Amino acid sequence: MNDATVALGFAVFIWWFSTGIVILLNRMSRSAVALSLALSSLLGLAALVGLAHTAQQTGVAGAYCAFTCALLAWGWNELSFLTGWITGPRTTALAVGTVGWPRFVQSLRAVLWHELAILLVGSAIVAITWDAPNQVGTGTYLVLWAMRTSAKLNLFFGVRNLSEEFLPGHLAYLQSFFRRRRLNAFYPFALVLAGLCLWWLVGYASSPLNSQAQVVGAVLVGTMLALAIVEHLMLVLPLDTTALWRWALRHKSAATPQG
Repeated sequence: MNDATVALGFAVFIWWFSTGIVILLNRMSRSAVALSLALSSLLGLAALVGLAHTAQQTGVAGAYCAFTCALLAWGWNELSFLTGWITGPRTTALAVGTVGWPRFVQSLRAVLWHELAILLVGSAIVAITWDAPNQVGTGTYLVLWAMRTSAKLNLFFGVRNLSEEFLPGHLAYLQSFFRRRRLNAFYPFALVLAGLCLWWLVGYASSPLNSQAQVVGAVLVGTMLALAIVEHLMLVLPLDTTALWRWALRHKSAATPQG
């Protein structure tokens, strides 16, 4: 088994397992959610320290460490949002009949603080790793950021599968900002652009001129992009989007946290 295959398997497992853990933690009791937020915040800070430490490392271990740290930082973004801790100034459903620019503005207000938090963390990661040889962590975070933004826009414009099952009860009002339709004009553009970026990463990872660590880093980042593309396909294909994480969704909290 070569390094590229190991990196691919590692990225797929971490994506699947970490997503399930975030879903599971958010469905536990209020005290457990508060504890998970505290631990996630500590891990997020540790991840920034780890990214600073590995920024100058050019070995395979540095690539894996930077990748994992970026995922921990992103995990804090996800958990803080899904628990309702950091969302936006609007916490009520959209009025029926709201369309056009007002609908966009109100949709943005529903997630504004969350988007600013993502921007703040991303800016910190870029600053920490600026002009450093190890850009795996930065690349991973930027891929997650870009593809999650694309997914949110597609939910706003309209797709077949809205994945409402992933929303906890205290965020159920967000469903009113989604639109269910077969496809939207933005979707093909986003998918093609992501595919071109993935094609470039595959070509980079396949180049014999790159070091072992560069290949591993490109595979890690490329795998996250490929998985994000799969998630985009799940938005429009007639598939059960909850099947991979049913073990996490099965858990029901006795006390739902409030934002």
